[in-house]
Amino acid sequence: MVEPKLFMTLPEEYVCTPDGMTVDKEGNLILSCPNYADPRMSGCVVRITKDKKVEKWFDVPRHPDTGLARNMGIELDENGNVYLCDNQDWKRSPETRCKGRVLRIKADEQGNILESRVVAWNMEHPNGIRIRDGWMYVTQSRMPDVKHPSGCMTSGVYRFRLEDENIRVSNTMEDSNLFAVFLTRNPECQYGADGIAFSPSGDLYVGNFGDGEIYRLTFAPNGELADNVPFARDPAQLVSTDGMIFDERGNLYIADFRVNAICKMYSDGRLERIAQSPDCDGLDGGLDQPGEPIIWQEKLIASCFDLSVGPGKVNTAHEMPATMSELPLI
Repeated sequence: MVEPKLFMTLPEEYVCTPDGMTVDKEGNLILSCPNYADPRMSGCVVRITKDKKVEKWFDVPRHPDTGLARNMGIELDENGNVYLCDNQDWKRSPETRCKGRVLRIKADEQGNILESRVVAWNMEHPNGIRIRDGWMYVTQSRMPDVKHPSGCMTSGVYRFRLEDENIRVSNTMEDSNLFAVFLTRNPECQYGADGIAFSPSGDLYVGNFGDGEIYRLTFAPNGELADNVPFARDPAQLVSTDGMIFDERGNLYIADFRVNAICKMYSDGRLERIAQSPDCDGLDGGLDQPGEPIIWQEKLIASCFDLSVGPGKVNTAHEMPATMSELPLI
């Protein structure tokens, strides 16, 4: 296995929980920070330049009911619009239930928000997002109102057009925007669709967090879902599936959130844990509960979520400052 190194510490004045990432047209690394660890701190988007200068790009518009933004997954379209999964109900309270949103934001270089639109609302747990061919695909990790006969928790992938606005998600199986459905069978971790990524060939891969399983979704000629099948699972190598990213050769890198690890999935579905850290504060570069990896400047960069504790998780406490790790691509 490879040894992770410290990529950077993040400014404590506006980051306590980093999560999703993308890269803009200029090659800057764009980081979404929901900042769950401090209930007084709202979510923001951070820009890391090619010479590793860190700056807050903009504060995410706050939810009118909760007074906070809790942005996780992030993606950019070809026009520079920013799409965010505002996951309000991370702590599962009555006040934030079904307050999740997908936002589309246009901001200038100085961080002034020129336009802000709600694409979808009434979501329970929007998490990851990817864009392809004029559509956005969003994982919703929990659909608590859907009761499957097996008792397993249901989650899904929703599909919206990039120009959609003000869509009310019903959180039912009848929702017209529900693209694919997943069941999480692990009774000890009822948390479903999370990481999401398109392969170089155009198939969509989704990670079922609780089961530690990767699914492959293929498309019919008309763009509808053709198949949704289990593709890779090996509990000895992969326990949980948070954010993930493909390289140009078709290898998938997955953040194994529960055990402080990064796993590599080869194109044939073989899984290999390539890095792992013990419980740590991340200051020596350790994987302090990695939430998402991304490929940037020929390295693998991982955000360290460092918040969740409890059974099955290596992480035991939240520490500041928030950190990010880097690994060589192998």
